[in-house]
Amino acid sequence: MRGLPLFASALPLAGIATAYPRVDGPGAAGVQFSSRAAGKTVIPKDSFGAFDTHWSHNYPWGTDHNGGARMNPSKVSTSNNILTLTASPASGEPPPPTAGSTGGGYDLEADFKAPVAKGTWPAFWLTAVKGWPPEIDVAEWKGTGKISFNTFNTSSQVAAHDVTYPSPENWHTIRAQIRTASATDVWVKFFMDGGEITTQYGKNYVNSAFYLIIDLQMEGSSGSPGPSAGTTFQIRNVQVTDYNP
Repeated sequence: MRGLPLFASALPLAGIATAYPRVDGPGAAGVQFSSRAAGKTVIPKDSFGAFDTHWSHNYPWGTDHNGGARMNPSKVSTSNNILTLTASPASGEPPPPTAGSTGGGYDLEADFKAPVAKGTWPAFWLTAVKGWPPEIDVAEWKGTGKISFNTFNTSSQVAAHDVTYPSPENWHTIRAQIRTASATDVWVKFFMDGGEITTQYGKNYVNSAFYLIIDLQMEGSSGSPGPSAGTTFQIRNVQVTDYNP
């Protein structure tokens, strides 16, 4: 059994309200997970203090995704190791361009202040470098006052778990443990503020490389219309820990 490669090589891109890590190589391969203390930090908690060292602007594929947002570096700011993404209404934009047993794995963790109003769609998620799925939504907010934890096996085979997102004006810590469950599959355990929320399973995820994305989209799956004023999504203490030997 091989471990779970998380990141593919990242190409330098320009532009954002989204980010993914610059990590050289396809990630380590391995099997046994021994203890949390044995992990190797892939992205440190202070990564926003040196944003361009650890993160890139735009999506890996360009400036647009399937919601109403166009990534722009002027909408990204960092201060005191807090990342703030701002979405502002715009008009006259051009159309988008066409285009479980325990094994090796990763922990992903971060603190969030996420908007939950109708038409706001912030997310912290993993998507496959080649093809789709797999996808893991470590945390997703779709304008309902709830937070979603999702794992995609196909477009129709989706494990989705929604819970109320308390006090969105306060910081909340979200963590996902991803571990190999077999030679091909993984399990994903989700936590919020230290409490375990749910466990989901991903088929054929092992040996897939992923992009890690932080974005603030508008409308789309979060409803319409979006807010009439600027909206912010704040993130701090992002940390990715590698448990592949």
